[in-house]
Amino acid sequence: MDEFAANRRSALDRVAAHSPFLKGASMRNPAIVEIFAEEGSDAAVAAALEIGDEDVGRGLRLRRDALALAVALADLSDEWGLEQVTAALSEFADDAIDRALAAAIRKRVPDAPLEGITVLALGKLGSRELNYSSDVDLILLTDPARVPVREGGDPGESAVRIAREFVSLMQERRPEGYVARVDLRLRPASEVTPIAIPVGAAISHYESAALGWERAAFIRSRVAGGDRMLGATFLEAIQPFVWRRAIDFGVLDEIRGIAAQVRDHYASGQRFGPGFDLKRGRGGIREIEFFAQSLQMIHGGRDEALRAPATLDAIKALCEAGHLEEQDATILSDAYRALRTAEHRLQMVGDRQTHELPRDGDALDGAAQLAGASDGDAWLADLADHVEAVGQRFDKLVAEDRNRLPADPEALEASLGRMGLKDGASAARLIANWRTGRARSLRSEAAREAFEAMLPGMMQAIGEAPDPAHAFNRFADIVERVPSGINFFRLLEAEPRLARLLATLLSQSPALAQQLARRPGLIDGLLDKSAFDPVVSAAAFAARIEAAMEGLDYDVALDRARALINEKRFALGVQLIDDSADPLDVARGYAHVAEGAIRALAARTIAEFELAHGRHDGEGLAILGLGRLGGEALTHASDLDLIFLFDEPVSAQSDGPKPLGPTDYYNRLASRISSALSVPTAVGPLYEVDTRLRPQGANGPLAVSIGGFDAYQRGEAWTWEHMALCRARPLFGSEAAMDRIADVLAGIYGLDRDPAQVRADAATMRADMALHKPSAGPLDLKLGEGGLVDMEFAVHVTQLVTRDGLCPDLGDAVEALIEAGHAPASLGQDHALLTRMLVLQRLVAPDSASPARAARELVAKRLGADDWPSLLDAVDAARQRIREFWKGVRDA
Repeated sequence: MDEFAANRRSALDRVAAHSPFLKGASMRNPAIVEIFAEEGSDAAVAAALEIGDEDVGRGLRLRRDALALAVALADLSDEWGLEQVTAALSEFADDAIDRALAAAIRKRVPDAPLEGITVLALGKLGSRELNYSSDVDLILLTDPARVPVREGGDPGESAVRIAREFVSLMQERRPEGYVARVDLRLRPASEVTPIAIPVGAAISHYESAALGWERAAFIRSRVAGGDRMLGATFLEAIQPFVWRRAIDFGVLDEIRGIAAQVRDHYASGQRFGPGFDLKRGRGGIREIEFFAQSLQMIHGGRDEALRAPATLDAIKALCEAGHLEEQDATILSDAYRALRTAEHRLQMVGDRQTHELPRDGDALDGAAQLAGASDGDAWLADLADHVEAVGQRFDKLVAEDRNRLPADPEALEASLGRMGLKDGASAARLIANWRTGRARSLRSEAAREAFEAMLPGMMQAIGEAPDPAHAFNRFADIVERVPSGINFFRLLEAEPRLARLLATLLSQSPALAQQLARRPGLIDGLLDKSAFDPVVSAAAFAARIEAAMEGLDYDVALDRARALINEKRFALGVQLIDDSADPLDVARGYAHVAEGAIRALAARTIAEFELAHGRHDGEGLAILGLGRLGGEALTHASDLDLIFLFDEPVSAQSDGPKPLGPTDYYNRLASRISSALSVPTAVGPLYEVDTRLRPQGANGPLAVSIGGFDAYQRGEAWTWEHMALCRARPLFGSEAAMDRIADVLAGIYGLDRDPAQVRADAATMRADMALHKPSAGPLDLKLGEGGLVDMEFAVHVTQLVTRDGLCPDLGDAVEALIEAGHAPASLGQDHALLTRMLVLQRLVAPDSASPARAARELVAKRLGADDWPSLLDAVDAARQRIREFWKGVRDA
């Protein structure tokens, strides 16, 4: 006898010995037993699904009886795994729902089509994880205009009668058994609504009156039968209710409450062993489901990949997205399979929807032996570790810390001191003031409750931060400035990792702390694993912005874009503080974000402008980036240096309802784009736009023709203007326009120049700059002697007089000049060191002053120095070499 045959024989023997229900089903379906024994599980299940009868109710019951036997044998013989078992049971239920609903409609309205009424599945059928002997959680929705109705009848009454007949066909016990027990209690306001609800009323409920647990229920929802278009339309309509991009941890509180009620009722004082509830006990199936659903509701609004209905699929997706440790995912998945399989064994004994391990020793042994264990003790031993592992993890998820920080001033001060806040007295006074509700963010009871729940964990994180005093003071700014803090506080309570990261940001980065004080919702974005990904390209980010703006009115679209852009800029800053990216990579990321913003906002603004003013012929508007933007090396605080150019049109007027001549047209358009990039709104400021590098500076028109720009640069521009063009790069416009601009720039770079005059002009300009814009102090890496401006002047002069290294990326340009013998070999490393430090400095010391002590350690560590003095020595040495290089170029 081969292994498969032995396993099948064992399964049949265990069924005969330990399962009265399956033993009876075997006697009723001898053909299924024979096919299973000879051909295996797949053939037996296929044969069961062929069974039927002209009477729909009788046919479904006969098929269900045979399928229950075939699936059980497939399961017990280990030929099918859990997922295959639950999928087969779910597919049968779907088919039965369709057949029963069609029969119910025909009984009421003969020859009526299967339309106007849809059946939604929730729970385990919704996720195609149906139990061996399970209720089906259904919601019946109708379209009153299309539901089948007898002549002169009422649509509402007809829908209810059809629904009643459908339920009867499904669950009424007849001599052949039943199909499935139907539970309709998950429908909106089930205590007062009819069993079949108009779809419009259902949508209204979920848009206005639904509770948090209903959101959790719809994670596992789908159309199981009936009018599938109606069901799909409904589910699409309530997607914003189910999956919210803005995180609302009030829902998590409700889930915690439900879980606590389950434990209170089923698990209070209950130990694992005989009588344990595998579904609702501590560490049971429901806790695994709640664990996954809680994380899905937190993160799924921002990541569609996490919306998997099935529990095992959800756990896998959460792990792949970085929201669940791989070890935890493995433990939860293994436990889910083990507990669901054990649950099935209990239900196979008597076809009862039970989840409790038998208290009677003989009954426990029988269920265990049906499961393939030697006895009840051995079976319990196999399950115990799974239950405990789940329980421990769920404890952390749902635990509510009722041990709030003390109200007594002395006790509070002592607690804060133990947490690491040296000036506990000042912090305690401020917390006491917050508790009065005077801060705007704490005026509601719900906000104060969320604040109290968050406070212990946040204070612990602040106490462990590099500079607790700074972190606490900046946290105070957030608490006192935000208009509503409830979701922010709930987020920090639910995500201790974010609380620790926030404490570090507040301790070490005034720039990011100020952003958070204006928009605490920025921290939501850090929940996404993608927040720590590099910005792949400007084009990809522009496409993301355009997708976010699609279909929105212009002003709303701009706000949506600004929120997305600021969110990504904030995340890049966090990468620097968190040491998860090289400052040079972050600088390039800032530039990609800015360029993506320019592309997307310019395209949308042009489309809006053309609605009123039409278009001109030719290639249209193009945008040239200069400075750090052109060189793809922005800092957190960089301006955007832009020049707006346009292709000279032939037409005298644009072709829209309000025509404009070319100069007015493109100058107004350029002004609109500048405003889109720079005007602060409710979602915060975006960029400072600097257009003073355009021909004739602030006195010239905002937008100039490409030909006019070329003529100006060749005939009127100063040397410093040509130096600025060394980092010019076309960012936006048609391909033809950008090619033409590139040709113009190449022509300007190739102009004949007097090297001595270029050096003299540059020296004069640098002296004037030092006079009118002096260094902010010893750590001004940009304007101080030997700083980045000196290096840029030296590089640009060398580029113009030698025509070598003409690349907007300053790092690449420096390497080219070194290779050509025009610059010292040390210049590349010196440029990289000062640039890295500047990028970090803009976050930790925006005023170029010496960073706080803790921030000094961070900067030194990020730049590979042993300590702050060692870093300063390296910076001083680099600046000395740059000073000498600039002097050599200037005085050559």
